[in-house]
This record gives sequence, structure tokens and C-alpha cells, in this order.
Amino acid sequence: MIAHRRPLVAVIAGALIVAGAIATGMPARRANAALLSATVGTTRAVVPAGGSENAGGAPRERDGLRHLLVHVERAMAITARPGAGRTIGTMPAGSRYYGIPTVAWVRDVSRDGRYGLVDVPYVGYRATGWIRLRGLDRSHTRVSVEADLSEHSITVRRGDDVLFRAAAATGTPPSSTPTGRYFVTDRVPFPNGGILGTFAFGISGIQPNLPPGWGGGDQLAIHGTNDASSIGRSASAGCLRVSEGTLARLRRVLRLGTPVVIHP
Repeated sequence: MIAHRRPLVAVIAGALIVAGAIATGMPARRANAALLSATVGTTRAVVPAGGSENAGGAPRERDGLRHLLVHVERAMAITARPGAGRTIGTMPAGSRYYGIPTVAWVRDVSRDGRYGLVDVPYVGYRATGWIRLRGLDRSHTRVSVEADLSEHSITVRRGDDVLFRAAAATGTPPSSTPTGRYFVTDRVPFPNGGILGTFAFGISGIQPNLPPGWGGGDQLAIHGTNDASSIGRSASAGCLRVSEGTLARLRRVLRLGTPVVIHP
């Protein structure tokens, strides 16, 4: 989990949740620079801001098998209906602890092309709402991640094609990994390794059921581990732990905004 930020220090959490949190001892500006340098696939404005995702008809969530991503430059209200209704959440301009610029997964687009359906990030429950798309740079990814908690595994797809499957550790009851739809918010390298392995992918969810006495953060993540025997079991505080080999493969394909769907 990604932990609470301290003055000039980014603290990242231990096993995903970016899991149980430990202080990285890295100054925030250096941490941001490292994260930005580690980011891949951030070509922007694939679709002009304000443009239609399906010019010949009703806009839709994906063009073919491409997932729509938007680059959020300022905090935005998430409303219950396209352009109306009560505010049910906020899409922040930066990630929860590191402030990395938000690239959000848009699941659907209103028929007039002006609003995008998103999952509310960083809340302990499942909720969806709408953000205004005007002025937001857009891009796409064909890659997605699905986690199956019952199988203790993750599957990475490009479109309909399975790139690979891998074993993963999941949360231990009562701190089971929360199910839902998320997107990648952070790419955090740990060159010296540790309880999070050598890399962590923060995602847009939190663990509302932290273990008693937990002193770290609450943000979910996919990360490595220094306990290889835990992979494939219910062993974490909510994060998804994977092997170093799996991390290496994930680093090549998971960009900011990549959809991550966690199933029971």
C-alpha cells in the first residue's frame, strides 16, 4: 500500500495495498522524477480534445478493443449524471501519495461525446459517475489486467489476446483484496528491492479493512515481494504480490491509466 506522505518524503505502503507502507526515504521531487522517468506509453492526444470517439455514431467506451484514457490536469468533480446531478466524488489531478499526473480510464462516453463514465477513485466502495471531457488530452491502450482472487492469479490481455497469466498473492481475510475496477496511478521503482520487490504499480483503490495495528498507507497496488512463498496464497493486507519475473513483464506493458479489474 502507498503510505501517507510526510514533509518532503514520499512514503509507500507495504504489500499493494501499494501494500503495507514503508518509508522510502526518497524526497518527493526525486520520487516524482523517478516515477515519471519510469512511465511508459504516454503518447497523448491520440483523439483531439473534445473530439468524438465514434464520429459515425454514438461514442463508446472503446474503439474496437482500445480503452480510452484521459489526462487529468486539474481536479474534477464526478457527478451522478452527465453534466448534472450531485457530486459523488473527485477525479484528482495527481496520485494519492506521489502526486503523479492522473491518467484515468474512461469506461464509456455519453452519446453527445461530452462526458466520460469513470469509477470514483480512492474510496472504499464501488461507485461510478461522469466527468467532463472537454479540454482533456486523450490516448488509448489495448492492455488490461484482470485479477481472479479465487484463483490467486492475474491475467494480462492486449485486446482479446492473453499476453500472459501469473500467480499472485492476495489479501488475507478480513483484509481481503477489494474487488472492483481500477486504473494504474503510479509506477514506482525500488532498485534495492525489499518487501515490495523491485517495483510497484499503484492503482486507484484503497483497502478499507486494514489489519489491526496497521501503520502504513491504504492505497492498493500490484508489487513484488521478498517472500516468494506467499505468491499464490492469501497472504497480503490487500495488495497483489507477484514474482520478479512477472514484474519485469508488467513493466513493459502497464502504462499509467491501464485498466485493472479485480474479480472475486
